[in-house]
Amino acid sequence: MHIAEGFLPPAHAVAWGVAAAPFVVHGVRSLTREVKEHPESTLLLGASGAFTFVLSALKLPSVTGSCSHPTGTGLGAILFRPPIMTVLGTITLLFQALLLAHGGLTTLGANAFSMAIVGPWAGYGVYRLLRRYDAPLMVTVFFGAFVADLSTYCVTSVQLALAFPDPSSGFLGALGKFGSIFAVTQIPLAVSEGLLTVLVMRLLVQSSKGELTRLGVLVTGGRREATPEAVAR
Repeated sequence: MHIAEGFLPPAHAVAWGVAAAPFVVHGVRSLTREVKEHPESTLLLGASGAFTFVLSALKLPSVTGSCSHPTGTGLGAILFRPPIMTVLGTITLLFQALLLAHGGLTTLGANAFSMAIVGPWAGYGVYRLLRRYDAPLMVTVFFGAFVADLSTYCVTSVQLALAFPDPSSGFLGALGKFGSIFAVTQIPLAVSEGLLTVLVMRLLVQSSKGELTRLGVLVTGGRREATPEAVAR
C-alpha cells in the first residue's frame, strides 16, 4: 500500500481525493461529537490512532519484490465505528507522508480511500455480521481486522490497475498482476494483524470494560449494550 508520491497520474490522484473527501468530512463531524460528548474517550481514541500509525509504518519486504505492511485500522473501526477511523487513518497517512516518506500528498486521497475508508468499513461490516450471529467477540475481532487489512490491498490493486492497465490484457490483466504481487505477502500479514488485534482487545476488556460497554463492543446481561451513543453510530 502507500502509493508513492507522484506515482499516480494527476487525474487519478484528484479523483481519489474527491472520492475520499466526503468520508473524511463526515468522520471529522463524528470525531468532534465523540470528543465533545465523551471526553473520557480521548485516551482510547489516541491509542487507536497510535496502533494504526505504528502498524502501518512497518514496511516488510515481499517475496514478490514489493513491500507490504499491516494497516491497524480494524481496531479503531470496531471501537469507534468507521467514520471516526477514517479521520484517524487519514491523519496517520498524512503524518507518514510528511515525516516518513511513506505515501505522499498527491496520493493521499487514494491511500486514504483504500486504508482509511474501505478497510475500516469492510472490516466493521464483517465484525457486525458475525456479531449478529452471536459469534464470540474475539472471533469477530480477528475477522474484522483480517478483512480490514486485506481489503485495503485489494482496493490498492484496483487503483493501480486503473492507473496502469496492461498493454495487452487491459484492466483485468493489470489487476491480476498487482493483486498477485500483494496477495502472497498480505494474507499472512492480515492473519498476524488479526491475532495482534485480538491480543489488544483482550487487554482493553480487562482495563477499559466500562468504556467498551458504552461503545457497544461488550454485552451486558447476555445482550449487546444498546446505548443511545452506540445506536447513533
